[in-house]
Amino acid sequence: MGDASGPLVQQLCAIVGPAHVLQGHAELLPYMTDANRAFRGTPLCAVAPGSAAEVAAVVSACRAAGVGFVPRGAGTGLSGGATPGDGEVVISLARLRRIVSVSERSRMAVVEPGGINTHLSRFVAPLGLYYAPDPSSQSACTIGGNVAENSGGAHCLKYGVTTNHVLGLEVVLPDGAIVRTGVLGPRCGGYDLTGLFCGSEGTLGIVTQIAVRLLRRPEAVRTALALFRSVEDAARAVEEVTTSAAVPAAMELMDAHAISAVEKGTYPVGFPDWVGASLLIEFDGLAVGLDDHVQAALDVCQRCGVVEARSAQTPEERGRWWNNRKAAFAAMGRVAPAYYVADGVIPRTALRQVLDQARRIADQEGLWLANVFHAGDGNLHPLLAYDPAQSGQAEAVMEVGSAILAACVYAGGAVSGEHGIGLEKRDELYYYFDEEDIAAQRRVHDALDPADTANPHKLLPRPGRCVEVRRAAWDPRATVAGGGRS
Repeated sequence: MGDASGPLVQQLCAIVGPAHVLQGHAELLPYMTDANRAFRGTPLCAVAPGSAAEVAAVVSACRAAGVGFVPRGAGTGLSGGATPGDGEVVISLARLRRIVSVSERSRMAVVEPGGINTHLSRFVAPLGLYYAPDPSSQSACTIGGNVAENSGGAHCLKYGVTTNHVLGLEVVLPDGAIVRTGVLGPRCGGYDLTGLFCGSEGTLGIVTQIAVRLLRRPEAVRTALALFRSVEDAARAVEEVTTSAAVPAAMELMDAHAISAVEKGTYPVGFPDWVGASLLIEFDGLAVGLDDHVQAALDVCQRCGVVEARSAQTPEERGRWWNNRKAAFAAMGRVAPAYYVADGVIPRTALRQVLDQARRIADQEGLWLANVFHAGDGNLHPLLAYDPAQSGQAEAVMEVGSAILAACVYAGGAVSGEHGIGLEKRDELYYYFDEEDIAAQRRVHDALDPADTANPHKLLPRPGRCVEVRRAAWDPRATVAGGGRS
């Protein structure tokens, strides 16, 4: 860690004001990690700029000093993407939270990155509009963080992930220059720079404004809850429903372990003890015909072994079901002192195989595993509960998580659906990409940040790592059918 009274900290104080530069250990403690507690670093300081110009000045100062900087939103990320290395500068975007403009006619809003996801939908609700991306942490996570990680959410089955709703960006590049892309830029053709920055995890610059697409509130919403005795039956229902004529807006699955945890929490639903899996199915759109879509989905569930199914009769009942589902991660605190969540994504046709494989991998290590995930788009979130105070458990959890991600890739999927790569899954990219692929991505990175000061050591694998990383203990090729790259 550098000298807290050194020239860089003094320069940062001059840029943003001493009140917006944190230096002491107690003040820096919240900035040492994001929601993935497996990674931790001690930053030189944390600085909170109040404008894009101040962000640019801070970035320029860090670059001139040869010090890495780490952009941070609300710290809800789960891949270590906002975790600093020792001696780096955390740039908090919490002060940049304005809704700059809203155009009802264009169905577009321009926002700053520190704004909370749900606050935008609440702000535009009187216009009959909303912002579609809805991560489970949407009441706390920032839109800037969503852009950095290209976050998904429960309704991405129908509406897509964050990048599908971003129309333009203002970005401070690693050299301090400010560029504007998409509808915020010159609107002249060329490469899709907006798409390049979305999902780049702060390694290509810091987003300071975001133009997002707003949608009209659907005329009607219908939500159903289907209960099964086994995860296998529920997964088969997911596969069958999504091949029917009407595509749901969302399909969320929880297994018995996840249900047991959330039922002890703030939003119990009253699931019977025999339930092995719950499936939340939602349709939205024009009211005419919507009930038919729900019934068709429930008919499919009947063929797949559903024991009990019903539709929400009131908005309050629907709200209870969704609150129950979205409380799943927080409910893990009732099971163990810590948990680790993987984030693989697979074809829906591989759900049953990979869920079974994940269970067997966890059982082999004696770890407690709960499954709660966006079933409609195959985005798995296996939750591994553990006690970091027990010797070897944290390491075992990371190994099991890596093995599950390998299983996802071999089934034709990828190592991340929405949580990003960060520190957590850098080496696991070799499950999916070869050295040539990684080198091509590194050249794109180096064109914008040759000094590697923007969120250093994140996203791309460390040089010299090989495809066999973390693979020695288990090879999924023997047990998981499907394609994927090796």
